[in-house]
Amino acid sequence: MSIKTNLEDIKATIPEHVTLVAVSKTKPVSDLMEAYNAGQRIFGENKIQEMADKYAEMPKDIEWHMIGHVQRNKVKYMAEFVSLIHGVDSFKLLKEIDKQAKNHDRIIKCLLQIKIAEEDSKFGMSVSDASALLQSDAFSELKNIKVVGLMGMATFTDNMTQVENEFKFLNNTFSELKNTNPDLEIKSMGMSGDYQLAIECGSTMVRVGSSIFGARNYNN
Repeated sequence: MSIKTNLEDIKATIPEHVTLVAVSKTKPVSDLMEAYNAGQRIFGENKIQEMADKYAEMPKDIEWHMIGHVQRNKVKYMAEFVSLIHGVDSFKLLKEIDKQAKNHDRIIKCLLQIKIAEEDSKFGMSVSDASALLQSDAFSELKNIKVVGLMGMATFTDNMTQVENEFKFLNNTFSELKNTNPDLEIKSMGMSGDYQLAIECGSTMVRVGSSIFGARNYNN
C-alpha cells in the first residue's frame, strides 16, 4: 500500500473536527513529500534536530508539531518555526518556550501533557499541578506562549478497557480545566493502534505514524 492510499484510508475514518498529525519521525523526506503531495500538511516529529533538518528542506506551508519529550536546552532550535508543542510537562519548560518564542517575535502554541498512563516511563503533569499552573500569576506573565489544550499518552497495553478509561480521564480533565481556561480547544490523544477509540472518547487531534508510513526503522 502506498503512503497516499494509507493517508486517504485513515482520513476517511476520521471526523472533520479531528486533526490528523502524520507522525513522520525516522522517516526520510521522500516519504514525507509523498504524504505532502497527497494533501497532508501537519507532521509530527519527536526529535528537534531531525524536525529542524526536515523543516529546512521541505515546503514552508507545513505545520510542524513537536510530539516527543522536550529538553529545555533544545527549544531554541525549533522556536523559529514550530507550530505546536505537545509535550509540555513543567512550568520551567513553558518559561523557556516563552523566552525563545520572544526572541523570534512569535507566540508558540503548547499543549500541557497530562499523565494518564500507569506506566512510570510516561511523562506528564498531574491534574492538580496543571490546574495550579494555569491559574498562577507566573503563567499569566508569559506573553509568547499560548496553552491551547491537553495531550495524553495511554498505557502501552492490549487492555483496551484500561486505555479507554485513560482517554476518558483526559477528556474529563479537559472539561474541568476548560471551565476556567476558555483558550483550551485541543485534546491530543490516540495513535495508530487506538486513535478510533480516542476519537470516541473525545479526542480532537490524533497522532498516526506507522499506519501511514509503515513500520519504523530505528537503525537509521
